[in-house]
Parts: sequence; structure tokens; C-alpha cells
Amino acid sequence: MDLYGFFAAAAFLFGLLFGSFLNVCIYRLPRGLSIVSPRSACPQCHALIAAYDNIPILSWLLLRGHCRHCKAPISSRYAAVELLTGAMFLASYLGFGGPTLASLKAIVFSFLVIGLVFTDAETHLLPDALTLPGIVLGLGFSIFVPLGSILEQHFTSSSVLAGGFSWQFLSFADSLLGTAIGAGLIYGVGEAYFRLRGIEGMGFGDVKLMAMVGAFLGAGQSLFVLFGASTVGAVYGIAVLMQVRGKRLRRYARVQRPDAAARAWQSASLAMQYMEIPFGVFLGGMALVAMFFGTSVLHWYLGLFR
Repeated sequence: MDLYGFFAAAAFLFGLLFGSFLNVCIYRLPRGLSIVSPRSACPQCHALIAAYDNIPILSWLLLRGHCRHCKAPISSRYAAVELLTGAMFLASYLGFGGPTLASLKAIVFSFLVIGLVFTDAETHLLPDALTLPGIVLGLGFSIFVPLGSILEQHFTSSSVLAGGFSWQFLSFADSLLGTAIGAGLIYGVGEAYFRLRGIEGMGFGDVKLMAMVGAFLGAGQSLFVLFGASTVGAVYGIAVLMQVRGKRLRRYARVQRPDAAARAWQSASLAMQYMEIPFGVFLGGMALVAMFFGTSVLHWYLGLFR
């Protein structure tokens, strides 16, 4: 195995380990618990998990997804997070030129986003312990790794670009603008929804998540993430609405109500009105897509107007 392959394997293995740590964060952060101590234990019987039962993926498979002591089921989420984190660390290494600052930035971003996506999916919370440091890290990385949304077309080996600005300055400005646009648009949409409907439609955690995404990806890709997440989220919402309507329709049809279709639609609409959809899942998922493909998509889109 050459050195490149060795580091690729190391990236995947480190991803598995960091995925195991993410599982601790996903469980403990929303509950206000320390992620350092005590040691990991079964949530049901509280027996401490031995080191040989804490090997990423392998232990879950050998135990067949159950606690060794009380036989309570262990969610497949634990193995999924570990495998996904390992895969994203490897993809970041391969997709951003091997052992570079760009691949390190992608690895850090992947780690934060995966933790936030799974936490939001389970608890509808986006912990400040991940989003706030993420904003700072994203802004910091922009000084060392040029953002691709604008600078990729103009970046040269020179440290000074046209207009006398260094690429570091422009990159940081893009990161800062992305933070403002990402957070500002989400906050504006949530505020407008609240004033129109009288209920909260967007949590402040989503605002901080998009601020972090903007800091890492820049202004252009922030818009891509918002548009893509809104589209996928809308499709998901419609699919859930139709599924709920179908269940209500079958229920009313069994009792032979003549207005079954109208009642089913009314009941489904009312149920969806108060259903909480973890939008952070869609924002985070689209942010990972944008990290790898966002610049190419933006270049393709802008090319349509040339």
C-alpha cells in the first residue's frame, strides 16, 4: 500500500472513531449531559459498556444490535452514524486532494453536519455546542482555504488579486457574507411564517446551522443549500401529507362515510399543520451535497446566462 492509500484508510478508520464519539454527542448534548464523563453505558440497564463492546460498527454487528447485559435493542443509528462519518472522512480526503487543509476543512464540516442532522432528526434540537464553534471554525478556515464560489475563477499563485485585495481577504469576506445570508434568510422566513400563521415555523437552531453552513461554504453555496433544502423539504412534506390523507381516507371509507374524501383531506391538513418537520436534516444533507458539488452546479447555472 502506498502512502496515499495508507492515509485514505486512516481517514476512514478515524471517521469510524469520530462517528462513535458523535453518537455520544447526539445522545448527551440535547439532554445537557457531559460528553466527557461518565463512560458510555446502556440507557436501559445503565451497565457500563466495555471497550470490546465499543468498537465502531463491529461491536454492533457482533451483538446483533442488543445490549450484552439486558438484551435491550440498540438503535441502528449508532452503526449508521459511524459508517457515514467514516465514509465522509474518506470522501473528503479523496475529493479534496489528499492530506491538505481543504480536506481537513471538509472533514471538520462533515463531522459537525452529521452530528447536527442526526440530533435534529431524533430530538428536533440543534445544539449550540456544535453550531457556534462551527461558525468560528468556518470563518477561520476561509483564511487558509479559498472558498470556491467566487475565487476559483480568479485565484492564481499570486497572493494579491485584481483590485489589490488578497485572496485571503476575499475568501474571508465571502465566508462572512455567507454567514449573514444563510442566517438572515432563514430568520426572515421564520419570522414571516410566525407573523402570518401565529406559530413558530423555524427554530433559532436552524438560523445558527445556516450561519455555520455559510461560514464554511460561502454566500453562493448558502443560497444553493437553502433552495435545495426547501425543495426537498417540500417534497417530503407533500409525501407525508398524502400518506396521512391515504390513511384517513381508508379509515373513513371503512365506516362508509359519503364525505370520506373531503374529511380525509381536512383531517390530514390539520394534522400536518402541527407536525414538526426537522428542517435541519434537509439543510445539513444539502450542505454536504453542496460541499462536493455546489461549486460545479453554480458554475453550470451561471453559464446558462452567458
